[in-house]
Amino acid sequence: MEEKFMREAIRLAKKAKAMGEVPIGAVVVSEGKIVGRGYNLRTKLQLASAHAEMRALDAACRKLKSWRLENAELYVTLEPCPMCMGAALNARIAKIYFGAYEQKGRSLTAELAAANLLNHRIGVEGGVLGGECAEVLTSFFTEMRERERKKREEGENP
Repeated sequence: MEEKFMREAIRLAKKAKAMGEVPIGAVVVSEGKIVGRGYNLRTKLQLASAHAEMRALDAACRKLKSWRLENAELYVTLEPCPMCMGAALNARIAKIYFGAYEQKGRSLTAELAAANLLNHRIGVEGGVLGGECAEVLTSFFTEMRERERKKREEGENP
């Protein structure tokens, strides 16, 4: 079941990639149904909070008409950052499934999930379709570096 929902998160990550955004996708699932979807839109919206998880959580809260998502699960293609973990804790998400592990910075996912903040703990499972999730990110950054290299070369040889 985890793979089904992670595949939808990957689809959303690819949508972000096609827009030139860092390709991260997320879905919120309640009672076996997707109730919130999101993908990264920080650049387009110029909002620091426009992370995939935040957008999916907001959509789920609107759909369920509650800020409490106690029995819901969050599926995200990349290990959540501290801001997104805080939002998931605040929403009382039951469990987070993520694909790729954060490689560049420390996410604090495990520490925040186990800290019993807000009288709540979140179950966490990493590595769900991790290779596929990582590939979407890796290909995005490889392509971005290649475009930047070509721009530099063209600028040097007008």
